[in-house]
Amino acid sequence: MALDTASPLPMSEDVAPGPTRKRGRYRRRLRSRIILSFVLLGFCLTALFAAAAWNLRSRVENQLIERTLQREVNNLVSQVETNPGEAVFFLMFDARTWSPSNAYKVDPLYRDLADGVHDIRQQAPDGSWHVYKVAIRKGVDPKGTPFTSLIRYDVTDAAEAASKLLRLLIVTVVLFTVLSLVLGWWSASRVMRPVSDLAARLRAYRGDNKHPEPLAPRFPDDEVGQLAEALDDYSTRLTEVVQRDREFNADVSHELRTPLAVIRGATELLLARPGLDEKVLQRLQRIQRAEQQCTDLIGSLLLLSRNERGHGNSNVAKVAEQLLDAHRAQLGGKPLVLALEGERGLVVDAPESALSVALGNLIGNAVKYTQEGQVLVRVVLDAVEVIDSGPGLSEEDAASLFQRGYRGTHAGHSQGGGIGLSIVSRLCALYGWRVDIRPGSERGVIATLRFSAA
Repeated sequence: MALDTASPLPMSEDVAPGPTRKRGRYRRRLRSRIILSFVLLGFCLTALFAAAAWNLRSRVENQLIERTLQREVNNLVSQVETNPGEAVFFLMFDARTWSPSNAYKVDPLYRDLADGVHDIRQQAPDGSWHVYKVAIRKGVDPKGTPFTSLIRYDVTDAAEAASKLLRLLIVTVVLFTVLSLVLGWWSASRVMRPVSDLAARLRAYRGDNKHPEPLAPRFPDDEVGQLAEALDDYSTRLTEVVQRDREFNADVSHELRTPLAVIRGATELLLARPGLDEKVLQRLQRIQRAEQQCTDLIGSLLLLSRNERGHGNSNVAKVAEQLLDAHRAQLGGKPLVLALEGERGLVVDAPESALSVALGNLIGNAVKYTQEGQVLVRVVLDAVEVIDSGPGLSEEDAASLFQRGYRGTHAGHSQGGGIGLSIVSRLCALYGWRVDIRPGSERGVIATLRFSAA
């Protein structure tokens, strides 16, 4: 069966939902962006301050200690070079000098150190650990004997102070970051509260009133108030359009039902006459069926325009049999078998008019595009299938099947405006039905109208 939305009867189907917006909710919410901005600002500022303070402290301390060490070691070398027989003296540091002959008396930590200033961590005799700044300088006495001078400065207190400063800076960064988080959360809540209120009021409105309550008076004259005012204007214009559409549909339905009632009455009177010619009888029955189809279609369109779901107990097999009988009378000499099988007791909560419009499109398309063979309607537990032996379903048709105005590739010169399946898609959304249309195993198409919500 080649499907075509140009069918005179609306057709039911499970319409694939439109593209949905991905919800990266936390990252995309404006509230989260404000909070994150405050947190990053607080963290970056405090981290920059901590890094600057630590760098300044390290540079000042190192420059002071290293300059002092260099001065003392230079002084020690100068004493040995000029007065090698006299005892050396120093101002405030631990100092010593050794030559290769007595190097064994020196702590192994210092023997192989190169010229310059070094950081040494050493354990004292009492078991405590000390941190030293050590300056090393090599020289030569007047006799040509090489020697090494060492100045050692205990910086344990400075190291402990630096460790305390580091911990204090880390705590400061954490505290300021948390404070920024709290401040950002509070600011975001205050800033976004009107927006959230506006969104909540929009979600709460369900269109029950013909004239929705204005939003702008509930908000101050700021950006949110301007947005509410624009939404009020849009809502007013949209409500007017919807109201005009509903009134037009109701008026058209009312005006069309009067001539249809006249047609029905006249047809019933003519059919009641005895001795009618067979051809005249067939034409009158065809007029009667067309009138019933128009009545069903008008009723379904009126419910769709109002977005109202009709109720009833419609027997699926009974409606399918009526539709098949109607199509059998219009086959002419077409070598096509129309058959019904399956469950006879399946009942759905919907008017027969809506079910007839939905199922009629499926059967109508199958009959229209199947030139020979069989159209089988199978009623199962919670669905009805229409299986045909027609030319099948192309990829282009499958992709655009339910677009309004689309006509199938096998439509040819057939009549219809391509709105049948579009109407059916709205019926499916209204009643919670689903339609699955897929190619058959060998040829043709299998259209399934499923009445369950799953």
